[in-house]
Amino acid sequence: MNAVLQPPERRPIRELPDELISQIAAGEVVERPASVVRELVDNALDAGATEVVVKLVAGGVRSILIEDDGHGIPATELPLALRRHATSKIGSLHDLESVATMGFRGEALAAISSVAEVSISSRTEGAPHAQRLDARSGELAPAARGRGTSVEVRELFFNTPARRKFLKTDATELAHCVDAVRRHALTRPDVGFSVWHEGKVVQQWRRASPDQRVQDVLGGEFIEQSRPVDMTLGPMRVTGRTGIPAAARARADQQYVYVNGRYVRDKLIAHGIRSAYEDVLHGGRQPSYVLYIEIAPDRVDVNVHPTKIEVRFRDSREVHQAMRRAVEGALAAPQAGGAVSVAPVQSGIDTAVAMEALAAADNEMWARGPKPVAYNPPSEGFGAFRPPGQQVSLGLQQAAVLYAQEVPAAYRVPGQSPAPAAAAPASRLPDGDWPLGRALAQVGGVFVLAENNHGLVIVDMHAAHERIVYERLKASLGAADIEAQPLLIPATFPATAEEIATVESQGDNLRKLGLDISALSATTLAVRSRPAALDGGDVVELARSVIAELSQFDASTVIERAQHELLSTMACHGAVRANRQLTLDEMNALLRDMERTERSDQCNHGRPTWRQLTMKELDGLFWRGR
Repeated sequence: MNAVLQPPERRPIRELPDELISQIAAGEVVERPASVVRELVDNALDAGATEVVVKLVAGGVRSILIEDDGHGIPATELPLALRRHATSKIGSLHDLESVATMGFRGEALAAISSVAEVSISSRTEGAPHAQRLDARSGELAPAARGRGTSVEVRELFFNTPARRKFLKTDATELAHCVDAVRRHALTRPDVGFSVWHEGKVVQQWRRASPDQRVQDVLGGEFIEQSRPVDMTLGPMRVTGRTGIPAAARARADQQYVYVNGRYVRDKLIAHGIRSAYEDVLHGGRQPSYVLYIEIAPDRVDVNVHPTKIEVRFRDSREVHQAMRRAVEGALAAPQAGGAVSVAPVQSGIDTAVAMEALAAADNEMWARGPKPVAYNPPSEGFGAFRPPGQQVSLGLQQAAVLYAQEVPAAYRVPGQSPAPAAAAPASRLPDGDWPLGRALAQVGGVFVLAENNHGLVIVDMHAAHERIVYERLKASLGAADIEAQPLLIPATFPATAEEIATVESQGDNLRKLGLDISALSATTLAVRSRPAALDGGDVVELARSVIAELSQFDASTVIERAQHELLSTMACHGAVRANRQLTLDEMNALLRDMERTERSDQCNHGRPTWRQLTMKELDGLFWRGR
């Protein structure tokens, strides 16, 4: 039976008692022991600490002790530190609009002391001894400790047992506390952190360089499977590291974003980063990253939420674009080599024109080499098994000709192919040449085998060529409009005021996407055209989703993504198919194209295009050396 809330009887308006006010504030600030740890470590960092020690008992429920070596609090100011909205960090509206400290609201200590037993011991430089303040009694007494501050919090939620029941096991609460310190450690490598639980060290991070701190916190594997990010875009600078798509995880448990040193969770930033991975990440996998945003304090409002974990930007679309471009730039270069650019050719996006543009891009790319010679399919070797009537694609044929003329003579594959084993000398490739090696054979009409200086390379030829075609289409078509197909009968649907306002303000951008949408009334929209390349599907659902994206994100981002989805479909159909037999020249041409193509480590659907088996791994398969 559901309880029905009945309106209470009329009561007089009165001021709430201070204790109840503090407990209400504590409900916003203090959710669990990790919330206390986060707030107190914030204060320690603002005090100039270089070492922060966190000591916990029972996951922080029984006791939390935070010790630092910061500036300390003068004895005369200690009682003020526990009052609501008392802080040394802001004093005017100007200070509030350009906050440069971790804490500033002056709520944390007062809120914590309302739901727990709190004591503070602090000593400033030059003081003869420390002073200890008991929050409950207000008693101030001499204490022994070096310069800095110690805050002890005991029996969290002792006076609000209903809230204590919502806490998890000690192990779970400890894990949350460690994660809170980990977030601080990632952004302050100049500070040493240690976490103790019931007398034992749980985690420790010594002062280090920024790169070393990231490695210490997230592990060497993250460093190996991520790429550096460092890009300045307008008033923002984005630095850090972002994981390669192949290292994506099942859960979003290794994603850290900082704005001016403050850890934040922001849907806009997360969407911008995710959009940079959209055509290189498979399924629902989650990327790993630790990214730092530096922006003028007056362009971001950190006074949005009591926990300060949410922020609001003056120009949110600017931030979204910056995050996407910064991460895209880091992911663009393939692991196997550097990317090249292709001169764009402006055109409308329909299948016939797109394929013509692809051919033009192929011609332009390979025109830089010697003039192509006539191509004669071999009568022997892998090329001899091509199905009757199947022709070599233009890009692969021209690439093969160029490859045969530009590689060193020692590694050139003869045109009239002899047996594959004799196609190239047994000597190893020079260091730095052809990261994906030289082709050896084809397996099952699906995989290309190649040898490089590390061992064996296995390439999924369809996935690899699909990415190559896709990237050339993107470069060739630039920012052209999507071809529209008028609807015989307009599709109408009820719309909100926000949807209608978006259509009226984004009409030109909708037409670039092949959508002609207009308002029939104050509550109804009509779709009069759709993208020509989309024959089926729910037109109304498509319109709603596009309108929703345009209302939140930068229009150019939405347009570019819609174009890329169409081009991805074209590339999938235009790539070399499975069971297609390639000559060694064609295989090598494909490898060279991969080395020069952006994002060639994954196909358009996020699947890997190649894998490396080192000599050590091959030895292990056959128990060599045992």
